[in-house]
Amino acid sequence: MFALAGQINEANILQYIDNFRLEIQRRGNSRARQKELGQFFTPIEVAQHMLKPVERMPESIRILDPGAGTGILSAAAVSHILSADNHNAREIEIVAYEVDPEVTPFLRKTFKMCSEICAQFGIGFRYTIHHVDFITATTGALYSLERFDLAVLNPPYRKIKSRGKQWSALKRLGLPHSNLYAAFMTLASILVKTNGQLVSIIPRSFCNGPYYLPFRKALLAQLKISQIHLYDSRKKAFKADGVLQENIILHGVKCFSSGSVTITTSDSPKDKDISVEVLEQEELVSRRDRNLVIRLMRNRHERYVNKLVNTLDTMLHDLDVQVSTGQVVEYRARQFVCPADSKDSVPLIIPANFVHDLIKWPIGQSDKAIRLDVNGNGSNLLLLNDCYVLVKRFSAKEQRRRLTAATLDPDALPYDQIAIENHVNYIHRNGSGLPVDLAKGLTAYLNSTLADQYFRLFSGHTQVNASDLRSMKYPCADALQRIGRMIVDVSPSQEQLDQIIAEELGVRDEENFMSTQDKIDEALEILRAVGVPRAQQNNRSALTLLSLVNILPNDSWSNASAPLRGISEMMEFFSKHYGITYAPNTRETVRRYTIHQFWQMGLVVHNPDEPRRPVNSPNYCYQISAGFLELVRKFNCPAWQDEITRYRIGASDELDALRERKREMERIPVTLPDGQITHLTAGGQNELIKQIVEEFCPRFTGAGEVLYLGDAGEKLGETQLRRLEALGVQLDKHGKTPDTIVYMPAENWLVLIEAVSSHGPIDPKRHNELRDMFSNASAGLVFVTAFATRQELGKYLKEISWETEVWIAESPDHFIHFDGERFLGPYDSG
Repeated sequence: MFALAGQINEANILQYIDNFRLEIQRRGNSRARQKELGQFFTPIEVAQHMLKPVERMPESIRILDPGAGTGILSAAAVSHILSADNHNAREIEIVAYEVDPEVTPFLRKTFKMCSEICAQFGIGFRYTIHHVDFITATTGALYSLERFDLAVLNPPYRKIKSRGKQWSALKRLGLPHSNLYAAFMTLASILVKTNGQLVSIIPRSFCNGPYYLPFRKALLAQLKISQIHLYDSRKKAFKADGVLQENIILHGVKCFSSGSVTITTSDSPKDKDISVEVLEQEELVSRRDRNLVIRLMRNRHERYVNKLVNTLDTMLHDLDVQVSTGQVVEYRARQFVCPADSKDSVPLIIPANFVHDLIKWPIGQSDKAIRLDVNGNGSNLLLLNDCYVLVKRFSAKEQRRRLTAATLDPDALPYDQIAIENHVNYIHRNGSGLPVDLAKGLTAYLNSTLADQYFRLFSGHTQVNASDLRSMKYPCADALQRIGRMIVDVSPSQEQLDQIIAEELGVRDEENFMSTQDKIDEALEILRAVGVPRAQQNNRSALTLLSLVNILPNDSWSNASAPLRGISEMMEFFSKHYGITYAPNTRETVRRYTIHQFWQMGLVVHNPDEPRRPVNSPNYCYQISAGFLELVRKFNCPAWQDEITRYRIGASDELDALRERKREMERIPVTLPDGQITHLTAGGQNELIKQIVEEFCPRFTGAGEVLYLGDAGEKLGETQLRRLEALGVQLDKHGKTPDTIVYMPAENWLVLIEAVSSHGPIDPKRHNELRDMFSNASAGLVFVTAFATRQELGKYLKEISWETEVWIAESPDHFIHFDGERFLGPYDSG
């Protein structure tokens, strides 16, 4: 490892440390140790993301890293500090806690690398590793310990053993003692200085419920939350560990000014689509809420939902009703369970009995009932057959609704008593049923899009607890009864139900939150139907389609049109009509990871008004293709499936012909070093590739042979393939081949050139990928990153790998060499 130390810098140190995590996870006992310690190592993408909101540090910086693991968060903090344009750091001290003896050798290596990098900047660095439990070590002298400017945490996730050392130490100080992560966060927030900062990745589950209320009280008493990043996917942040948990990155400051809080959202750590919404502190946590529920609102529509529901002032106790969880835990009541046709039995209501907004029993032959115990031993598990509102306790993350309610009609069940299984909550009045209209009104409200979206603001998990239903706000009793009377015997559609709720609550016509997600889901259905790749089956692509056909949430698909839109105009459309505001740097993601694929499939065309418009033109635009537009207009029509079949059968030849016509119109002529002329298609990185061939090659590769050009234009001919094979190179057409490959026969060098607008620069990771890809080459390898402008270089300067070269098209006579012993030449791979 330390043979490479000369190459390590503040930009690539995390790549090296991430290998420590992978090495530990490969060991045979890693899973058992992980479970015992609640240990989940931080992936590199998460570590980088966590440090983004950290603001400028003082000259002398003390950093706390409890549960440090391999030290990747400490290293990310050092890298973040050193890479800041205006940093004034003179010394950095890190205090780390780590109890796992198998991990601490890697932690020491991390700190040694941090020390070497700081020395390059003339910054003092020292560290201390405590091989003790963070909780028991700090609680003994909590208020006398020296304070920190920054705390970075990926705390362990495990319940604290009741009456153990940790539990007793925390309880003695009156601190939360439910879960390790809550205890770590509380202690770290206390140990942060005034105006110091804390950043941590933790499960979202602490945001609501009585279990974590002591933690919320302690945390909010110490910190002002300034930013929260939410990962929508429950399984991608810690994918290697198989964690199924909705995670957030929380950044807080030890101050008590009001200020705002920024909520950002992405699907996963690798996702470049980051939506942004800025809330007031009162929106995040209401001062009037004694439960201190934290509500995460990701867009304008969710803020409106929160505001609307908070105008209601009725809770279940105001309705003189209660909510309980079904008492039948099946594995504990096995002696009472029997087939549905057994005599002396009563219905057992389980989630499968929810049919639309009613309870139906039995359903099929698999339903069960609970036997009446003649001796009375099971009577405490039974209820009178009456009118209740039942709510499922669990749902899948992918289900359309988190809240699912149904009314139990006692007349539909010819029994005096019933039983309710533990996976179902039931709303009752002092153990008896509710008035029918009130029950129907409650069921309708809980099944509405409004209630479901409000629930998701504070609940990040798929469990609906009785406490969650108690903490929600509802229309008053009169309003619920009016709603109930409007529900006829036949179950209303979701649209009809939402309309009833909207009219009763006075939802503004211009607020489309009830139909927003429906329209996004329909756009996704269209994209799946035409076969877009899985990577494009997401909200970003759905919103892009909606903007290109100008469909608003309440519009019919038959009204689809074909406006000309640039990327910025599309993103303005997302925000204005769907309430989702993406960060400005997401523009390139929309272009590269949605529009580019749409164009390849023939779903959109470039610049139909001016085909030769330059790529860097502010007027560059896109339009839905005519054939796809006609298909979109027929969505939801009776013959939709026939239309899809017809489109997919006919699309291949038609779209190939379309692309050929576009290529003929938009091809860029490129003069090769030997005088031959070839062509590239307009767009993407090919404008820069043309400059590489016509400006870079004559200056720096002389009579070199261009063996490969760009992934968007002409690729390899037979002559070039044979030439590469003779050099020991076998290219994988599915791999990330360099944008340009030039062979210099006099020197026996292969020059591998990346245009930065395609795969990005040659950073350490890409450097290693290219070395592996060309490991069998008989020629020496030279690595070059090409930029269009100096400004572009500035964005990536800290990512460039050592022993590579940089060329800038706007200064074509100059070359930048990164380290090493020679100018423009290969290095030994060893």
